[in-house]
Amino acid sequence: MTQLHAQPYDLAASGFYFETAEDYDAKADALRNDYGDPVEEFEIQFIDGELIDCELAKAIGINQANFREFLEGADTWQDWEKQRIIVAVGECGYDFDADKDPSNYNIDLYEADSLRALAEQFVDEGLYGDIPESLQNYIDHDAIARDLAVEFSEITIAGERFAYASH
Repeated sequence: MTQLHAQPYDLAASGFYFETAEDYDAKADALRNDYGDPVEEFEIQFIDGELIDCELAKAIGINQANFREFLEGADTWQDWEKQRIIVAVGECGYDFDADKDPSNYNIDLYEADSLRALAEQFVDEGLYGDIPESLQNYIDHDAIARDLAVEFSEITIAGERFAYASH
């Protein structure tokens, strides 16, 4: 379960931990500062949970306006969807929209240890055409990787390495 912390901007109040939007609502409504005034504004901090969820929170810039969508997404999205959102929002400049299908972000995302590995994958998949077996030893994968570096970047998400490009 993902645990967040609501840290008040009001220095005369103490924050609280929560795991659900309902828990947040109950604690935020009951919270008063040292002078008895209600506390309204909070910094939302990721405290505990899956590593990929931590990276998702960082990528979307978790805050008081979007933590509900984050909590729902952390529970319902699959890892591949979270990875796409992390790249699209955190690296490519897309706006976070919890209602948007993660597969609709206009990015290419490949699990690859390096751009050289991606070049090898593209050659193996026939992206550069049919290459006769007698010529396969002469392919310069490093040169292809340098060409790929014009459009692709590398990222590590929750310990897995990826190459991505945004269109």
